[in-house]
Amino acid sequence: MSYDEYVKGRELLLNDPPFYALIQAAMRKADSGNTVKLRQAFPEIWVELNARYHASDGKLPGEEE
Repeated sequence: MSYDEYVKGRELLLNDPPFYALIQAAMRKADSGNTVKLRQAFPEIWVELNARYHASDGKLPGEEE
């Protein structure tokens, strides 16, 4: 990790995003090797992210329009 990446990580936390939002963002941004690691560590998050990616406006069946 570079110093710049460290500073950016610190800046991200200023907005106080939910933990799983950060995991989903990491999954979207990750290269192939890191995607595999994240999918293995958080399989349920990957399944939901994939479902929401393919759903209209990211809403799953039963969620309000």
